[in-house]
Amino acid sequence: MNKILLSLFISITLLSVNAQAETIIIETSKGQITISLDSEKAPGTVNNFLQYVKNGFYEGTIFHRVIKGFMIQAGGFDEKMNQKLTNDPIKNESKNGLKNEIYTIAMARTNDPHSATSQFFINLSDNYFLDDGAGYCVFGKVIEGHEVVKTIGNLSTHVTRGMGDVPIKTVTINSIKISN
Repeated sequence: MNKILLSLFISITLLSVNAQAETIIIETSKGQITISLDSEKAPGTVNNFLQYVKNGFYEGTIFHRVIKGFMIQAGGFDEKMNQKLTNDPIKNESKNGLKNEIYTIAMARTNDPHSATSQFFINLSDNYFLDDGAGYCVFGKVIEGHEVVKTIGNLSTHVTRGMGDVPIKTVTINSIKISN
């Protein structure tokens, strides 16, 4: 009986180790943001995001959309506001139990629920209305760097190249690295 319990304990321990959240560090021109990704609840979304990270896609992209009290968005444009080419869109995993709460990271998309590619946003407040309907897939949470997120979220914005809410002072993503 003890061997069975020990075997069960080891199996459960191994499962919990494998289900641990991946942690990434976003190094921006305003400072560092550390995010814990939830690959258990949003496996396809996390896998998609990590493919972009591993390919260095985000290096040199900017926070191109800032709406005070709402969110900051990045992952699609370079410093000259040129949109980067992306992989194919992914399936929306928004009904995973994670909510668009303050400091969560979610995928940006068009009106098509399954149109998310590389762009992501960090919520600056509890935006539960983003969970309604098809929703916006939350796939992680900021665990360090809240002040950096707030600083970016308070930047003044303008309209440029037909896009609104673009920060006047550019904030660049220098790198995103997997920390564990």
